[in-house]
Amino acid sequence: RPSVERFFSGRKVAGLISVRAAQRQRNGNQPQPTQRGTMATTSAGTTNGTNGGDANGGTASPADLGPTKPERGEEPSSAKKPRLLEPDDGRVERAAKVLVSTPIATVPQAMASAAFTAAECKDRALQMRVRRLHAKLQPNKAGVASGGSAGATGGGDVGDLVADSVPLAEQALEFFDRSTDPFLAVKTCSERLDEAGFVKLSKREPFGGKLVPGGSYYYTINHSTLVAFTVGAKYKAGNGFKIIGGHTDSPHLKVKPLCKRGAAGCVQLGVECYGGGLWHTWFDRDLGISGRVLVRTTNPETGKEAIEQHLVRIQRPLARISTLCIHLQTAEERGAFKVNKEEHLSPVLGTAKLLEAEATKQLNGLDEGDDDWSKGQEPALMRAIATELGVEPAQIVNFELGLFDCQPASLGGIKSEFLNSARLDNLATVFVALESLLDYSKGEDVAEDDMISLIACFDHEEIGSSSAQGAGSPVMAEAVSRITSAFGDNTHARDPESHSSAVRQSFILSVDQAHAVHPNYASKHEKNHGPKMNGGIVIKTNQNQRYATNAVSGFIARELARKGTKVPVQEFVVRSDCPCGSTIGPILSANTGIRTVDLGMPQLSMHSCREVMGIADLTHGLNFFNSFFKYFNEVDESLEG
Repeated sequence: RPSVERFFSGRKVAGLISVRAAQRQRNGNQPQPTQRGTMATTSAGTTNGTNGGDANGGTASPADLGPTKPERGEEPSSAKKPRLLEPDDGRVERAAKVLVSTPIATVPQAMASAAFTAAECKDRALQMRVRRLHAKLQPNKAGVASGGSAGATGGGDVGDLVADSVPLAEQALEFFDRSTDPFLAVKTCSERLDEAGFVKLSKREPFGGKLVPGGSYYYTINHSTLVAFTVGAKYKAGNGFKIIGGHTDSPHLKVKPLCKRGAAGCVQLGVECYGGGLWHTWFDRDLGISGRVLVRTTNPETGKEAIEQHLVRIQRPLARISTLCIHLQTAEERGAFKVNKEEHLSPVLGTAKLLEAEATKQLNGLDEGDDDWSKGQEPALMRAIATELGVEPAQIVNFELGLFDCQPASLGGIKSEFLNSARLDNLATVFVALESLLDYSKGEDVAEDDMISLIACFDHEEIGSSSAQGAGSPVMAEAVSRITSAFGDNTHARDPESHSSAVRQSFILSVDQAHAVHPNYASKHEKNHGPKMNGGIVIKTNQNQRYATNAVSGFIARELARKGTKVPVQEFVVRSDCPCGSTIGPILSANTGIRTVDLGMPQLSMHSCREVMGIADLTHGLNFFNSFFKYFNEVDESLEG
């Protein structure tokens, strides 16, 4: 494996770093939104992204970098620019991979003032990771490398914090765009875990003999729930678990089992509302479709029939739900805008006459023995999905599909301080929890850790969590039991004492997005408990146990926030005259007996087709999770009883 020094020693780094780095001097300039391209979907559900922007570099010496690329409106420089590696040169990819997999403390100081040009890395996720690492290496105001996002302290300048949060936010944009449903969210996480060297476990086989101290592992349930963990190098059976819990699902429109529908010369799609969405926000949106598809095929080795599971994402706008024009509505209808979920939410796929030939072709291809399921599908949709997967429509035997807004996630606000995206509730938690675990797994603290650091991202939270892969299932308790047993004397039998000891030493952060104060509806919040965007992590409390926070778990959360980067903390309590939502926190706490606190990052427009949060809160969340993995044992030991 080539060393970091081979790529980054001395002035050789000038050939790899961004020629735009010198342009981001601390002279009051604010970060600009990244110009983001489209994403193409493959049959396996993977994506290829394009990026029209350059890396947001740091403060490098213009003498080292040579002339900079002129800003828009400036005259181009006639001076000769330094040669950069060609995009196809494999050295760029190899160098970047070495950089992002190396502990920060060992990276040469030269990298503290340099960055790759994002365009030089063909892998989009790698581009974002290099940018984020560069932000971590920036010197703080005291002139010392921060080891985290610069300025990310309770007393730091908000403008600096927002600017330093841009690389992490841009990485989040990519994650949200790729994760259009729970299946693809788990797939995106799995790819990151594979890249980081986590070992995938089979949930059907015993864990005994496969886990070692210091190792990192993951497994999935139903392809829509994820459990990933790192074992402390000093871990022993019966020690505790540090757990971050979130969920992969969001309110959206699911395709019905028999989806064929039409009216007034239009071909439509039968859909069902999943969760409690703000359904009026789905009107007049360009909608794509994604999810899981079951395909009948033949095993080439055995010749036997096999059913394969494929993930698909059709990024182009296949469907649209149009509003009724104002001229055909009464004054009462215009004022109310009431949505009948059965009658008004069926999206239009196309016009009937144009699609008649496709329907006739599919119907003529059906045998008398074909089931009613196949006959109840919209032929045009089946053809589109089959084309994406590279199969014939007749091979599709079932699906779990949903609609999503095709508009990409973006940075917004006059200073680019907001992140606008679908599914922030709760993919923001999933993204930050994943990044924190990846950071911790390759850090130095694992060597002294005697606990398990784990993230669990569940499906079906939005509909009550009562499923085989929801938080109400045995998944969480089973994870604690199986991992504990794998390190016991008898790796294939559960030791009740070790399990109980582990439970009593463990702690869960139940993390779901929080309600920020809406400036137009400020009276909806309790006046002393109004979280603000870019204001820090939010502790949620409800005395009726809609949230799991109590005096002890709330104290632990605040103490963790004081450690490390001193993350600012906000409080949320619902008004006494308003109903209170709930989370996976009370469910996990009741099912496992593990102490739990409910937290979240503040946002607006929760359960809308498109939501918004502050990018600084991504950094606050990441720093808090990092503090949890690093300092929980220390804080917990300070408690009596």
